This record gives sequence, structure tokens and C-alpha cells, in this order.
Amino acid sequence: MSLETFENQFPDRDYEIEIVCPEFTAVCPKTGQPDFGTITIHYIPEARCIELKSLKMYLQSYRDRGIFYENSINVILDDLVAACKPRRMTVIGQFTPRGGISSRITVQHQAASPSSTG
Repeated sequence: MSLETFENQFPDRDYEIEIVCPEFTAVCPKTGQPDFGTITIHYIPEARCIELKSLKMYLQSYRDRGIFYENSINVILDDLVAACKPRRMTVIGQFTPRGGISSRITVQHQAASPSSTG
């Protein structure tokens, strides 16, 4: 599933985009049980922004995928960063309780500053 992007009309301005996907589902690879959660994405775009329909389809592709919470959030971050190369991005997965325990996973990306690339 490919993530589509579109040109950022304000690439010289730092502004934050927040996307909330409250219907994320995947499958626990250990138990085979469904996992439900809310994925929240915060990012400051560079040249490209994430197109929302393709993001929806991308996240829906996890429905039948056996993957642990922690892995899914890290893979989502990696895929989004590869697609739009943001200045900064945070992906948060807040998963509903199972067995009385809930999990919240937060992963971050910070682009290297141009002055540090020698």
C-alpha cells in the first residue's frame, strides 16, 4: 500500500498538522486477537504533505496483519517519514485495554538540520 503526498504550499513556514485515526485495528501475532487503537500523527511538513485518503487506506491495510503494538507504531512512523520527509513527526498509538492493561506507544522523528550534514 503506497502513501501518496502532495506539495506543501508553505514549505518555508513551520506549522503542525495533526491527524487522528480513531479506528485503527491490527492482529496480535501471539494471540490472534484483534487490537484496537487510536493513531495520532503530529508533523511539521517540509516539501510534501500526506494525502489523507491514501493514509486511511494504508492504515486499514493493518486490519489483517499480525504485528505487535510497538512494531506497528514504529513501522508507521518509518513509512510516513519515507513518504513525506517531514521536519519533525510524532506518531502515538493509544490502544484499548486488553486483560486490564492499556498501552500507549510514542515514537518520534527529527530531521537532521542542514548545518549538521557537513
